[in-house]
Amino acid sequence: MNYFITGATGFIGRFLVAELLKRKDARIYVLVRTGSERKFNRLCIQTGARADQLIAIGGDLTAPGLGIAEADLARLQQVSHFFHLAAIYDLQADAASQQRSNIDGTRNALRAAEATAAGCFHHVSSIAAAGLYPGQFREDMFDEATGLHDPYFVTKHEAEKLVRKESRIPFRIYRPSMVVGHSQTGEMDKADGPYYLFRVMRQLQRWLPRWLPLVGLEGGYFNMVPVDFVARALDRIAHLPALDGQCFHLTAHRNYSLGELMNIVADVAHAPRAAWQISNQWLEQPPGRLVKAATTTGPVRWLAQKALQRLDVPVAMLSFLTYPVTFDTTHTDAALAGTDIQAPDLETYIRPLWDYWNEQLEPAQPRRHFRHHFRTERHD
Repeated sequence: MNYFITGATGFIGRFLVAELLKRKDARIYVLVRTGSERKFNRLCIQTGARADQLIAIGGDLTAPGLGIAEADLARLQQVSHFFHLAAIYDLQADAASQQRSNIDGTRNALRAAEATAAGCFHHVSSIAAAGLYPGQFREDMFDEATGLHDPYFVTKHEAEKLVRKESRIPFRIYRPSMVVGHSQTGEMDKADGPYYLFRVMRQLQRWLPRWLPLVGLEGGYFNMVPVDFVARALDRIAHLPALDGQCFHLTAHRNYSLGELMNIVADVAHAPRAAWQISNQWLEQPPGRLVKAATTTGPVRWLAQKALQRLDVPVAMLSFLTYPVTFDTTHTDAALAGTDIQAPDLETYIRPLWDYWNEQLEPAQPRRHFRHHFRTERHD
């Protein structure tokens, strides 16, 4: 079976390629931009693919029709599954860059898939397409999205709209939640999203005794899935019959409040935990509204921004601390029924995530080689 993938050398893409290669007679064509040949060669080595299994197709996400040459288009007329993964996910990326990659790139990928008469266009979107919808967002919901102010939310929503409104071939849409490292090895390509909390915990571990009880905030919902779950789910759902036109939430069944997440990371980081958590409901009461106003305006917000900058955490992260959306997984659960493909609870794989981040992603950060004499800690 023949496949075409944009973003194959990206984080999720690498694991998807590995899954597809497990299928007999799989031939995978990969969009490779000029200057990214080394990434493609590294992908070949990582997956152990033969030259006839993994084939580079020159092009560019921002070019009409992906800039694929006519000669290559002729080779792609037997593509059964066209996976579109290439996009920008960066809280610090400017709106224009996200427009070019996330919206224009999706339009270019659609036109390329149609030119090859691909059997199905698999669009990897994001839970960000729901915006800041206050409640549970179902897989059959789209227009109901609200709070689309952040450029990333806007571009992921608009990219989905393109697929839904303009695709002339069958399509399926997938919305992963926050994708973190591999559940067994912790492998990750960059420290962003929930990994910013790791930096905060490292500083707390460095300067405060572990036994010191802290006061935390309940905060919003965090939903995380390891990259191996996402890749396996994509591979499984893409090959099932009679699912075209549907959307699938690749999310975990369990959501974590900000307070719960920070305590989970605190345990693995040997940092102090939040023994008390201020509920979100209290913040909506008169005393709480005063506190909330004080922390979101004026000098307190300025101090918070300075603290985040010192930790190299984007200020945009502040807007995600009260994230209100949860996600229904009815379609995904039905598609994965009878398999062992399930998103695990974070507690079961937080250790490899922390270890990989600590040793591979931020090894240049100063390590703490001493312990306060009044603390006893394990290093398991």
